[in-house]
Amino acid sequence: MKALSRDDLYSLEQYAEMRADFRTKVMAHKKNRQVPIGPNATLYFEDRLTIQYQVQEMLRIERIFEPREIEDELAAYNPLIPDGRNWKATFMIEFDDVEERRVALGRMMDIEDRTWMQVADFDRVFAFADEDMERDKEEKTSAVHFMRFELTPEMAAAVKDGAAIMAGIDHEAYSHETQLPGPVRDALAADLD
Repeated sequence: MKALSRDDLYSLEQYAEMRADFRTKVMAHKKNRQVPIGPNATLYFEDRLTIQYQVQEMLRIERIFEPREIEDELAAYNPLIPDGRNWKATFMIEFDDVEERRVALGRMMDIEDRTWMQVADFDRVFAFADEDMERDKEEKTSAVHFMRFELTPEMAAAVKDGAAIMAGIDHEAYSHETQLPGPVRDALAADLD
């Protein structure tokens, strides 16, 4: 997928006028880009549209309109767009109860390194996590991680041909796996060259 440039973005005024419709479009698009893994972890797969939405929202919230500052936002977010050979996702660990979440995050150190995707009978592909910065602390993992799953050309071809995709986590404190439903599988297939 092509990286975003300033030419791909709406001005603050344009975005204000179209924000509600654009948000509706993006939220519908995101429905087929999320994969719950067990009751408390979800992969939210990014693409050019989801990242454009994130950038537009940041520009709006921060009232950014200076060219250099817009370029800074693009530099921060463009690495989250898949490049045709991989999938990129925001991984979230979610607990409603604050204390339960704190305890769970303490038990889940390095969970980001135990999260995987698998195409058909190929080997599991474990995530490259948090390449932008270290997110773990000494006593607990972060509730949010950014992940990249690199596929071989053979895996990508199998996905394009309709192969099943599994997602999972193999961690002593949290071990779950799931097969991606057809619409999600198809959305991720479209991310590949």
